[in-house]
Amino acid sequence: MPEPDRDMALDDRELRAARGLAVAGDWAAARDIVATAGADWERRGLRLKVLAEAAPQDAGGWLDAWLLDAPDDPIAVTLNAAALSDRAGKARGAAPAAQTSEEQFRSFAELSERSHAEAVRALTLAPDDPMPCTILLGSMFAVRDQRGAFREVLAEARRRDRYNFDAHWTAVNFQCEKWFGSHRAMFDLARETASEAPAGSGVTMLPLFAHLEYAMRQYCWGKVSRDGLINCRRYFQRDDVQRELDACVTKWRSPGPPVHARALVCENWLAVAYALSGRRDECAAVFGRIGPYVASHVWAYFFGSTVGGFVANWKWANRVR
Repeated sequence: MPEPDRDMALDDRELRAARGLAVAGDWAAARDIVATAGADWERRGLRLKVLAEAAPQDAGGWLDAWLLDAPDDPIAVTLNAAALSDRAGKARGAAPAAQTSEEQFRSFAELSERSHAEAVRALTLAPDDPMPCTILLGSMFAVRDQRGAFREVLAEARRRDRYNFDAHWTAVNFQCEKWFGSHRAMFDLARETASEAPAGSGVTMLPLFAHLEYAMRQYCWGKVSRDGLINCRRYFQRDDVQRELDACVTKWRSPGPPVHARALVCENWLAVAYALSGRRDECAAVFGRIGPYVASHVWAYFFGSTVGGFVANWKWANRVR
């Protein structure tokens, strides 16, 4: 099998090269790779997220040098907001609230607040880019009662890019039961967005993501177990879940092979869903399209490890012992 590749840049080789140059001190390479995405907001958002993860936490790094040279550069300000958001998420960690310390929560809140402030500035400096809205939505995870602001920010993201994948994916997460919503709110938002979106758009796969979130929360919350996995498999094999899975895939792929920047994320969701459904041949076909790119943490929901789940199910799908 291919060596699993967890790099957030996925198959964007130009982005990988630009990130290497930026880390070596050439912040202009980071600016240029984002700028060349133009109004492909999904590609631009992916590049900002990848560069944000690579931004140094210590003062005096390449991002600070960029901001010192061009303090109102909309790309630099948006990237700084995204970098603070990335640090906030890492500070909190991925464990359930009961397994998260007070110090982790404090760091999460502080960094989210700083990210929020920078994203507000980016809203004005980059009036068409939906990425500042996505970052603002992300900052709301640190504060419990943000439902009014949530609706306003999502509306602004939609004004900028009606079916933006990152904004809606973040919003569906916000509405899920493990955060500030419910199973019904999560499914309602995912299905409404998917039904209105044009065929081929990545958001048409959000109901599938909602099913993965539902199964994890109901059967594997806080601990992966044999019984939990059995229940997840039973859930995904239900006729109604299978019908919605197939409808999502049909609408997503009907214009032809997806080319949007988050296509590999959706392909990973689909591979997980086919694995849980027991649809081995279809799962193998999806792995053939994925190649080495482990593009979603959803594998860990059901199999305990992101890479471990990817590898084990690749072997199952391809009948490799």
